[in-house]
Amino acid sequence: MGKRKPVENFATDFDHTDAAWVADPYAIWDDLRERCPVAHTERYGGAWLPVRHADVAAVAYDTDHFTSRSVVMSEARPGPHDLPAPIGLAPPITSDPPFHALARRMLLPAFSPKAVGAYEPYTRRLCAELLDAVCGASEVDASLDFARHIPLRVIVRMLGFPEEDADVFRSFITGVLEDVDDSAEERVARADEAVMEHYMDERIAEHLAEPRDDLTSFLLAAELDGQELHPDHVRGTMVLLLIAGIDTTWSAIGSSLWHLATHPADRRRLLDEPGLMDTAVEELLRAYAPVTMARLVAKDVELDGRRLKEGDWLLLPFPAANRDPEVFPDADRVVLDRRVNRHAAFGLGIHRCLGSNLARMELRVALEEWLARFPDFELADPGRVTWSAGQIRGPRVLPLRVVTR
Repeated sequence: MGKRKPVENFATDFDHTDAAWVADPYAIWDDLRERCPVAHTERYGGAWLPVRHADVAAVAYDTDHFTSRSVVMSEARPGPHDLPAPIGLAPPITSDPPFHALARRMLLPAFSPKAVGAYEPYTRRLCAELLDAVCGASEVDASLDFARHIPLRVIVRMLGFPEEDADVFRSFITGVLEDVDDSAEERVARADEAVMEHYMDERIAEHLAEPRDDLTSFLLAAELDGQELHPDHVRGTMVLLLIAGIDTTWSAIGSSLWHLATHPADRRRLLDEPGLMDTAVEELLRAYAPVTMARLVAKDVELDGRRLKEGDWLLLPFPAANRDPEVFPDADRVVLDRRVNRHAAFGLGIHRCLGSNLARMELRVALEEWLARFPDFELADPGRVTWSAGQIRGPRVLPLRVVTR
Protein backbone atom coordinates (compact mmCIF):
# COMPACT_ATOMS: atom_id res chain seq x y z
CA MET A 1 0.00 0.00 0.00
CA GLY A 2 1.26 3.48 -0.82
CA LYS A 3 3.53 2.73 -3.79
CA ARG A 4 1.34 4.78 -6.13
CA LYS A 5 0.03 8.30 -5.89
CA PRO A 6 -3.18 8.63 -3.85
CA VAL A 7 -6.45 8.31 -5.73
CA GLU A 8 -8.35 11.56 -6.23
CA ASN A 9 -11.31 10.23 -8.20
CA PHE A 10 -12.24 6.55 -7.85
CA ALA A 11 -14.56 6.74 -10.85
CA THR A 12 -11.67 7.37 -13.23
CA ASP A 13 -8.59 6.24 -11.31
CA PHE A 14 -9.50 3.56 -8.75
CA ASP A 15 -6.90 1.48 -6.91
CA HIS A 16 -7.78 -1.31 -4.49
CA THR A 17 -4.52 -0.76 -2.59
CA ASP A 18 -5.16 2.96 -2.00
CA ALA A 19 -5.21 4.00 1.67
CA ALA A 20 -8.76 5.35 1.44
CA TRP A 21 -10.02 2.09 -0.09
CA VAL A 22 -8.24 0.01 2.54
CA ALA A 23 -9.67 2.12 5.36
CA ASP A 24 -13.30 2.13 4.12
CA PRO A 25 -14.22 0.77 0.69
CA TYR A 26 -17.96 0.81 1.49
CA ALA A 27 -18.26 4.59 1.21
CA ILE A 28 -16.38 4.47 -2.10
CA TRP A 29 -18.68 1.79 -3.50
CA ASP A 30 -21.79 3.64 -2.35
CA ASP A 31 -20.59 6.79 -4.11
CA LEU A 32 -19.72 4.92 -7.31
CA ARG A 33 -23.04 3.10 -7.30
CA GLU A 34 -24.81 6.44 -7.47
CA ARG A 35 -22.72 8.25 -10.07
CA CYS A 36 -20.58 5.74 -11.96
CA PRO A 37 -21.58 2.13 -11.54
CA VAL A 38 -18.70 0.93 -13.74
CA ALA A 39 -15.47 2.72 -12.80
CA HIS A 40 -12.23 2.67 -14.79
CA THR A 41 -8.54 3.08 -14.10
CA GLU A 42 -5.38 3.14 -16.18
CA ARG A 43 -3.49 1.55 -13.29
CA TYR A 44 -2.47 -2.10 -13.65
CA GLY A 45 -2.50 -1.55 -17.40
CA GLY A 46 -6.22 -0.72 -17.49
CA ALA A 47 -9.06 -2.12 -15.40
CA TRP A 48 -12.80 -1.85 -14.78
CA LEU A 49 -14.88 -1.98 -11.60
CA PRO A 50 -18.65 -2.61 -11.59
CA VAL A 51 -20.22 -2.03 -8.16
CA ARG A 52 -23.91 -2.80 -8.66
CA HIS A 53 -25.13 -6.31 -7.95
CA ALA A 54 -26.69 -6.63 -11.40
CA ASP A 55 -23.45 -5.77 -13.20
CA VAL A 56 -21.30 -7.95 -10.95
CA ALA A 57 -23.67 -10.87 -11.57
CA ALA A 58 -23.74 -10.22 -15.33
CA VAL A 59 -19.95 -10.52 -15.52
CA ALA A 60 -19.74 -13.49 -13.18
CA TYR A 61 -22.18 -15.48 -15.32
CA ASP A 62 -20.65 -14.45 -18.66
CA THR A 63 -17.86 -16.92 -19.38
CA ASP A 64 -17.82 -16.05 -23.08
CA HIS A 65 -16.58 -12.48 -22.70
CA PHE A 66 -14.66 -12.83 -19.42
CA THR A 67 -11.96 -15.40 -18.71
CA SER A 68 -10.85 -16.63 -15.29
CA ARG A 69 -7.36 -17.65 -16.33
CA SER A 70 -6.00 -15.08 -13.86
CA VAL A 71 -8.11 -14.07 -10.85
CA VAL A 72 -5.69 -11.76 -9.03
CA MET A 73 -5.22 -8.34 -10.64
CA SER A 74 -1.62 -7.17 -10.50
CA GLU A 75 1.08 -5.65 -12.66
CA ALA A 76 1.85 -9.16 -13.96
CA ARG A 77 -0.87 -9.31 -16.60
CA PRO A 78 -0.80 -12.69 -18.36
CA GLY A 79 -1.32 -12.87 -22.10
CA PRO A 80 -3.66 -15.42 -23.71
CA HIS A 81 -0.84 -17.96 -24.08
CA ASP A 82 1.12 -17.29 -20.87
CA LEU A 83 -0.74 -19.80 -18.68
CA PRO A 84 -1.19 -23.55 -19.13
CA ALA A 85 -4.50 -24.25 -20.86
CA PRO A 86 -7.03 -25.52 -20.06
CA ILE A 87 -5.89 -26.06 -16.46
CA GLY A 88 -4.73 -22.59 -15.48
CA LEU A 89 -2.50 -21.90 -12.50
CA ALA A 90 -5.00 -22.90 -9.80
CA PRO A 91 -7.78 -25.15 -11.15
CA PRO A 92 -10.73 -25.06 -11.12
CA ILE A 93 -10.88 -21.35 -10.19
CA THR A 94 -8.54 -20.42 -13.07
CA SER A 95 -10.14 -22.83 -15.52
CA ASP A 96 -12.70 -21.82 -18.14
CA PRO A 97 -15.47 -24.00 -19.56
CA PRO A 98 -15.67 -26.77 -20.51
CA PHE A 99 -12.65 -27.99 -18.51
CA HIS A 100 -13.81 -26.10 -15.42
CA ALA A 101 -16.86 -28.33 -14.89
CA LEU A 102 -14.76 -31.49 -14.95
CA ALA A 103 -12.19 -30.11 -12.51
CA ARG A 104 -14.83 -28.79 -10.13
CA ARG A 105 -16.95 -31.96 -10.17
CA MET A 106 -13.91 -34.02 -9.29
CA LEU A 107 -13.39 -31.99 -6.08
CA LEU A 108 -16.99 -31.90 -4.85
CA PRO A 109 -16.80 -35.03 -2.65
CA ALA A 110 -13.86 -33.59 -0.71
CA PHE A 111 -15.88 -30.48 0.26
CA SER A 112 -19.32 -31.98 0.84
CA PRO A 113 -21.09 -31.17 4.13
CA LYS A 114 -20.26 -34.66 5.41
CA ALA A 115 -16.57 -34.39 4.50
CA VAL A 116 -16.29 -30.93 6.04
CA GLY A 117 -18.14 -32.06 9.16
CA ALA A 118 -15.36 -34.54 9.86
CA TYR A 119 -13.02 -31.58 10.47
CA GLU A 120 -15.28 -29.78 12.94
CA PRO A 121 -14.01 -31.58 16.09
CA TYR A 122 -10.42 -30.73 15.12
CA THR A 123 -11.39 -27.10 14.39
CA ARG A 124 -13.08 -26.81 17.77
CA ARG A 125 -10.06 -28.26 19.59
CA LEU A 126 -7.79 -25.91 17.65
CA CYS A 127 -9.86 -22.87 18.65
CA ALA A 128 -9.78 -23.99 22.28
CA GLU A 129 -5.99 -24.36 22.16
CA LEU A 130 -5.57 -20.90 20.67
CA LEU A 131 -7.83 -19.40 23.31
CA ASP A 132 -6.03 -21.29 26.07
CA ALA A 133 -2.82 -19.61 24.94
CA VAL A 134 -4.23 -16.11 25.52
CA CYS A 135 -6.46 -16.89 28.48
CA GLY A 136 -5.87 -14.43 31.30
CA ALA A 137 -4.64 -11.66 29.04
CA SER A 138 -6.53 -8.39 29.23
CA GLU A 139 -5.83 -7.69 25.55
CA VAL A 140 -5.80 -10.18 22.67
CA ASP A 141 -5.02 -9.60 19.01
CA ALA A 142 -7.97 -11.54 17.63
CA SER A 143 -6.49 -11.47 14.13
CA LEU A 144 -2.88 -12.50 14.77
CA ASP A 145 -3.39 -14.66 17.86
CA PHE A 146 -6.60 -16.38 16.79
CA ALA A 147 -8.26 -15.89 13.41
CA ARG A 148 -5.28 -16.34 11.12
CA HIS A 149 -4.28 -19.70 12.60
CA ILE A 150 -7.62 -21.45 12.14
CA PRO A 151 -7.99 -21.78 8.35
CA LEU A 152 -4.25 -22.21 7.87
CA ARG A 153 -4.00 -25.20 10.18
CA VAL A 154 -7.25 -26.72 8.95
CA ILE A 155 -6.07 -26.56 5.31
CA VAL A 156 -2.65 -27.91 6.27
CA ARG A 157 -4.35 -30.81 8.03
CA MET A 158 -6.61 -31.48 5.03
CA LEU A 159 -3.61 -31.57 2.68
CA GLY A 160 -1.53 -33.69 5.04
CA PHE A 161 1.31 -31.17 5.31
CA PRO A 162 3.50 -30.59 8.41
CA GLU A 163 1.91 -27.98 10.68
CA GLU A 164 5.31 -26.41 11.35
CA ASP A 165 5.50 -25.27 7.71
CA ALA A 166 2.87 -22.58 8.23
CA ASP A 167 5.26 -19.66 7.68
CA VAL A 168 6.06 -20.94 4.18
CA PHE A 169 2.40 -20.58 3.24
CA ARG A 170 1.92 -17.20 4.92
CA SER A 171 4.74 -15.60 2.95
CA PHE A 172 3.52 -17.05 -0.33
CA ILE A 173 -0.12 -16.02 0.22
CA THR A 174 0.83 -12.47 1.20
CA GLY A 175 2.93 -12.16 -1.94
CA VAL A 176 0.10 -13.33 -4.18
CA LEU A 177 -2.83 -11.50 -2.61
CA GLU A 178 -1.55 -8.36 -0.90
CA ASP A 179 1.65 -7.32 -2.68
CA VAL A 180 -0.23 -6.80 -5.94
CA ASP A 181 1.22 -3.33 -6.48
CA ASP A 182 4.72 -4.78 -6.78
CA SER A 183 6.14 -4.61 -10.28
CA ALA A 184 6.44 -7.77 -12.35
CA GLU A 185 10.21 -7.62 -11.78
CA GLU A 186 9.77 -7.40 -7.99
CA ARG A 187 7.40 -10.38 -8.00
CA VAL A 188 9.87 -12.46 -10.03
CA ALA A 189 12.73 -11.45 -7.74
CA ARG A 190 10.87 -12.71 -4.65
CA ALA A 191 10.66 -16.15 -6.30
CA ASP A 192 7.59 -17.06 -4.21
CA GLU A 193 6.12 -19.22 -6.94
CA ALA A 194 9.36 -21.15 -7.46
CA VAL A 195 9.70 -21.79 -3.74
CA MET A 196 6.11 -22.96 -3.46
CA GLU A 197 6.40 -25.18 -6.56
CA HIS A 198 9.45 -26.87 -5.06
CA TYR A 199 7.68 -27.31 -1.73
CA MET A 200 4.60 -28.83 -3.37
CA ASP A 201 6.71 -31.20 -5.44
CA GLU A 202 8.38 -32.48 -2.27
CA ARG A 203 5.00 -33.10 -0.59
CA ILE A 204 3.70 -34.82 -3.73
CA ALA A 205 6.73 -37.12 -3.83
CA GLU A 206 6.17 -38.04 -0.18
CA HIS A 207 2.52 -38.87 -0.80
CA LEU A 208 3.33 -40.91 -3.90
CA ALA A 209 5.78 -42.94 -1.86
CA GLU A 210 3.37 -43.27 1.08
CA PRO A 211 -0.32 -42.60 0.25
CA ARG A 212 -2.42 -41.29 3.12
CA ASP A 213 -6.00 -40.43 3.92
CA ASP A 214 -5.79 -36.74 3.03
CA LEU A 215 -6.57 -34.36 0.21
CA THR A 216 -3.15 -34.62 -1.42
CA SER A 217 -3.49 -38.39 -1.84
CA PHE A 218 -7.08 -37.81 -3.01
CA LEU A 219 -5.79 -35.58 -5.82
CA LEU A 220 -3.04 -38.00 -6.76
CA ALA A 221 -5.57 -40.82 -7.06
CA ALA A 222 -8.20 -38.76 -8.90
CA GLU A 223 -8.97 -39.13 -12.58
CA LEU A 224 -10.52 -36.97 -15.28
CA ASP A 225 -11.97 -38.86 -18.24
CA GLY A 226 -10.11 -41.96 -17.11
CA GLN A 227 -6.74 -40.19 -16.94
CA GLU A 228 -4.67 -39.30 -13.87
CA LEU A 229 -4.44 -35.59 -13.16
CA HIS A 230 -1.57 -33.76 -14.81
CA PRO A 231 1.10 -32.84 -12.22
CA ASP A 232 0.37 -29.14 -12.91
CA HIS A 233 -3.27 -29.81 -12.05
CA VAL A 234 -2.43 -31.48 -8.75
CA ARG A 235 0.02 -28.76 -7.76
CA GLY A 236 -2.28 -25.98 -8.91
CA THR A 237 -5.26 -27.26 -6.93
CA MET A 238 -3.12 -27.50 -3.81
CA VAL A 239 -2.04 -23.90 -4.35
CA LEU A 240 -5.68 -22.91 -4.83
CA LEU A 241 -6.62 -24.34 -1.44
CA LEU A 242 -3.88 -22.28 0.20
CA ILE A 243 -4.78 -19.06 -1.60
CA ALA A 244 -8.56 -19.38 -1.53
CA GLY A 245 -8.97 -21.09 1.82
CA ILE A 246 -6.73 -19.21 4.24
CA ASP A 247 -6.69 -15.40 3.90
CA THR A 248 -10.38 -15.43 3.02
CA THR A 249 -11.58 -17.25 6.13
CA TRP A 250 -9.03 -15.48 8.32
CA SER A 251 -10.60 -12.24 7.10
CA ALA A 252 -14.19 -13.42 7.64
CA ILE A 253 -13.47 -14.48 11.23
CA GLY A 254 -11.60 -11.27 11.99
CA SER A 255 -14.24 -9.01 10.46
CA SER A 256 -16.98 -10.79 12.38
CA LEU A 257 -15.12 -10.35 15.67
CA TRP A 258 -14.48 -6.70 14.79
CA HIS A 259 -18.24 -6.27 14.25
CA LEU A 260 -19.15 -7.90 17.55
CA ALA A 261 -16.56 -5.79 19.36
CA THR A 262 -18.03 -2.59 17.92
CA HIS A 263 -21.72 -3.59 18.14
CA PRO A 264 -22.34 -4.81 21.69
CA ALA A 265 -26.08 -5.24 21.12
CA ASP A 266 -25.41 -7.81 18.41
CA ARG A 267 -22.88 -9.56 20.62
CA ARG A 268 -25.34 -9.78 23.49
CA ARG A 269 -28.06 -11.05 21.18
CA LEU A 270 -25.86 -13.91 19.94
CA LEU A 271 -25.09 -14.82 23.54
CA ASP A 272 -28.78 -14.75 24.48
CA GLU A 273 -29.96 -16.53 21.31
CA PRO A 274 -27.35 -19.13 20.35
CA GLY A 275 -29.84 -20.71 17.94
CA LEU A 276 -29.42 -17.58 15.80
CA MET A 277 -25.79 -18.39 15.00
CA ASP A 278 -26.27 -19.98 11.55
CA THR A 279 -28.40 -17.05 10.33
CA ALA A 280 -25.97 -14.57 11.88
CA VAL A 281 -23.03 -16.22 10.11
CA GLU A 282 -24.75 -15.69 6.76
CA GLU A 283 -25.43 -12.05 7.57
CA LEU A 284 -21.86 -11.42 8.71
CA LEU A 285 -20.64 -13.04 5.50
CA ARG A 286 -22.92 -10.76 3.49
CA ALA A 287 -21.94 -7.57 5.29
CA TYR A 288 -18.21 -8.29 5.49
CA ALA A 289 -17.67 -10.50 2.44
CA PRO A 290 -13.89 -10.72 2.14
CA VAL A 291 -13.38 -11.62 -1.51
CA THR A 292 -13.09 -9.56 -4.68
CA MET A 293 -12.20 -11.65 -7.73
CA ALA A 294 -10.62 -10.56 -11.01
CA ARG A 295 -11.38 -11.43 -14.60
CA LEU A 296 -9.70 -10.63 -17.90
CA VAL A 297 -11.83 -9.47 -20.81
CA ALA A 298 -11.67 -12.33 -23.34
CA LYS A 299 -13.23 -10.33 -26.16
CA ASP A 300 -14.63 -6.84 -26.56
CA VAL A 301 -17.94 -6.36 -24.77
CA GLU A 302 -20.19 -3.57 -23.51
CA LEU A 303 -21.12 -3.30 -19.85
CA ASP A 304 -23.60 -0.66 -18.71
CA GLY A 305 -22.64 1.61 -21.61
CA ARG A 306 -18.88 1.17 -21.18
CA ARG A 307 -16.81 -0.48 -23.91
CA LEU A 308 -14.43 -3.07 -22.44
CA LYS A 309 -11.51 -4.19 -24.60
CA GLU A 310 -9.93 -7.62 -24.86
CA GLY A 311 -7.12 -7.95 -22.34
CA ASP A 312 -8.52 -5.39 -19.85
CA TRP A 313 -8.67 -6.35 -16.20
CA LEU A 314 -12.01 -6.30 -14.39
CA LEU A 315 -12.54 -6.58 -10.65
CA LEU A 316 -15.65 -8.35 -9.34
CA PRO A 317 -16.26 -6.81 -5.90
CA PHE A 318 -18.69 -9.27 -4.35
CA PRO A 319 -18.63 -7.21 -1.13
CA ALA A 320 -19.99 -4.23 -3.09
CA ALA A 321 -22.72 -6.39 -4.63
CA ASN A 322 -23.70 -7.47 -1.11
CA ARG A 323 -24.19 -3.83 -0.10
CA ASP A 324 -26.44 -2.92 -3.06
CA PRO A 325 -29.69 -1.48 -1.60
CA GLU A 326 -31.56 -2.53 -4.74
CA VAL A 327 -31.08 -6.14 -3.64
CA PHE A 328 -30.72 -6.02 0.15
CA PRO A 329 -32.95 -3.81 2.34
CA ASP A 330 -30.89 -1.96 4.95
CA ALA A 331 -27.87 -3.11 2.97
CA ASP A 332 -25.34 -1.25 5.14
CA ARG A 333 -26.80 -2.55 8.40
CA VAL A 334 -26.08 -5.95 9.92
CA VAL A 335 -29.40 -7.68 10.61
CA LEU A 336 -28.55 -10.86 12.48
CA ASP A 337 -31.92 -12.48 11.80
CA ARG A 338 -32.07 -11.52 8.11
CA ARG A 339 -34.08 -14.41 6.62
CA VAL A 340 -33.89 -13.66 2.89
CA ASN A 341 -30.16 -13.47 2.26
CA ARG A 342 -28.97 -14.66 -1.15
CA HIS A 343 -25.61 -13.00 -0.70
CA ALA A 344 -22.60 -13.24 -2.99
CA ALA A 345 -19.92 -13.69 -0.35
CA PHE A 346 -18.89 -16.94 -2.02
CA GLY A 347 -19.18 -15.53 -5.51
CA LEU A 348 -21.68 -16.00 -8.31
CA GLY A 349 -21.79 -18.20 -11.38
CA ILE A 350 -19.78 -21.31 -12.15
CA HIS A 351 -16.86 -20.24 -9.97
CA ARG A 352 -18.89 -19.95 -6.78
CA CYS A 353 -16.59 -20.98 -3.92
CA LEU A 354 -16.14 -24.74 -3.73
CA GLY A 355 -15.10 -24.47 -0.09
CA SER A 356 -18.15 -22.58 1.19
CA ASN A 357 -19.15 -25.41 3.53
CA LEU A 358 -15.66 -25.38 5.04
CA ALA A 359 -15.57 -21.59 5.45
CA ARG A 360 -19.00 -21.53 7.10
CA MET A 361 -17.99 -24.25 9.54
CA GLU A 362 -14.74 -22.53 10.49
CA LEU A 363 -16.45 -19.17 10.98
CA ARG A 364 -19.28 -20.63 13.06
CA VAL A 365 -16.98 -22.67 15.28
CA ALA A 366 -14.56 -19.76 15.75
CA LEU A 367 -17.37 -17.45 16.88
CA GLU A 368 -18.95 -20.05 19.14
CA GLU A 369 -15.67 -20.84 20.87
CA TRP A 370 -14.62 -17.19 21.19
CA LEU A 371 -17.97 -16.11 22.67
CA ALA A 372 -17.99 -19.05 25.08
CA ARG A 373 -14.57 -18.00 26.37
CA PHE A 374 -14.79 -14.21 26.01
CA PRO A 375 -18.45 -13.13 26.13
CA ASP A 376 -17.62 -9.47 26.75
CA PHE A 377 -14.99 -7.64 24.70
CA GLU A 378 -14.34 -4.38 22.88
CA LEU A 379 -11.72 -2.72 20.71
CA ALA A 380 -8.67 -1.96 22.79
CA ASP A 381 -7.71 0.91 20.49
CA PRO A 382 -9.57 1.59 17.21
CA GLY A 383 -6.55 3.44 15.88
CA ARG A 384 -4.41 0.32 16.00
CA VAL A 385 -6.74 -1.78 13.85
CA THR A 386 -5.32 -2.34 10.37
CA TRP A 387 -6.98 -3.84 7.29
CA SER A 388 -5.51 -5.75 4.38
CA ALA A 389 -5.00 -4.21 0.96
CA GLY A 390 -5.88 -5.84 -2.33
CA GLN A 391 -8.65 -8.27 -3.20
CA ILE A 392 -9.10 -9.84 0.25
CA ARG A 393 -10.48 -7.56 2.95
CA GLY A 394 -10.11 -8.31 6.63
CA PRO A 395 -8.43 -6.97 9.77
CA ARG A 396 -4.74 -7.83 10.01
CA VAL A 397 -4.24 -6.29 13.44
CA LEU A 398 -7.26 -6.46 15.75
CA PRO A 399 -6.47 -5.69 19.41
CA LEU A 400 -9.46 -6.55 21.59
CA ARG A 401 -9.85 -5.81 25.30
CA VAL A 402 -11.41 -8.66 27.23
CA VAL A 403 -13.83 -7.10 29.72
CA THR A 404 -14.41 -8.72 33.09
CA ARG A 405 -17.42 -7.53 35.06
